Amino acid sequence: MRIGLIGAGRIGTFHAATLSRHREVGGSLIITDADTARARRLADRLGATAAPSVDEIFTWGVDAVVVTAATSAHSELIGRAARSGLPVFCEKPIALDLAGTLDALAEVDAAGTVLQLGFQRRFDVGYTTAREAVRSGRLGRLHTVRAMTSDQAPPPADYLPHSGGIFRDCLIHDFDALRWVTGHEVVEVYATGSDAGPSMFRAAGDVDTAAAVLTFDDGTLAGATAARINGAGYDVRMELAGELDQIAVGLDDRTPIASTEPAGPPPADKPWTGFLERFGPAYEAELVAFVEVVRGERANPCDGREALEALRIAEACELSRHERRPVRLAEIPDGRI
Repeated sequence: MRIGLIGAGRIGTFHAATLSRHREVGGSLIITDADTARARRLADRLGATAAPSVDEIFTWGVDAVVVTAATSAHSELIGRAARSGLPVFCEKPIALDLAGTLDALAEVDAAGTVLQLGFQRRFDVGYTTAREAVRSGRLGRLHTVRAMTSDQAPPPADYLPHSGGIFRDCLIHDFDALRWVTGHEVVEVYATGSDAGPSMFRAAGDVDTAAAVLTFDDGTLAGATAARINGAGYDVRMELAGELDQIAVGLDDRTPIASTEPAGPPPADKPWTGFLERFGPAYEAELVAFVEVVRGERANPCDGREALEALRIAEACELSRHERRPVRLAEIPDGRI
């Protein structure tokens, strides 16, 4: 199988390595990047082929496309793949706004092609086990969920103005996981944020800490928080409480949290430092799944509509933060007539 990968940055490099090891892809991988030297170095290291530009990805006869380029290019590249009749895997988000997202989805729908979005937590063992526990009834009626994502160190200052903000860039993973694990839809949000940290967040019109209360269609309440600076380490968790039992995702000997109880567990010797380390196996699994989707061996595990719903929650949270009020999800367009 010949796959064209667009974008040789950090996540693109990881995905390229995964695909180069896949028995169905191997030496048939083609890599391109705006920095042609970077694409060439990566291709040489992996035994792949470097393409001089994006154009060659679509003229050299690939079977599928993987998009790991800058977010601003996602929507256009998804549309180009769709018009070329090619299945495409794209890292989240489809676009930083609803208009761009809906345009890309319209192109995919019109072409009848496949779009798989990169929400890797759907392939993490902890989250899949939590989903099974909720769906099996083990917890009883689910009443409370707590989700959090805390980065060990902030992103570069020049990244922030193009990130879409903490809800669209960071908490969108939690929003997707909350929908996927619970099997229910968010109907209302109330969100706020703080820019009391480094001045670069204020300069970008963003916040370094955020919190949202989500109400689901079955009455379940969820709290979702994010922090850009958590010196203890990279901390991603979800706690689910039902009338019969409660469980936690992301609680292990590398969780960067210390107990104050005399008999509590000791602090982690080697806390998680970042998302590639914490979710490495999940990132690999989602690319394996994409190859299976392209081969017709499985259904699409995360299509564009799933990504749209997570973005709509993020949009509602951003609106709530700015207007300081609860926002109904019905206020956020979904593109349906």
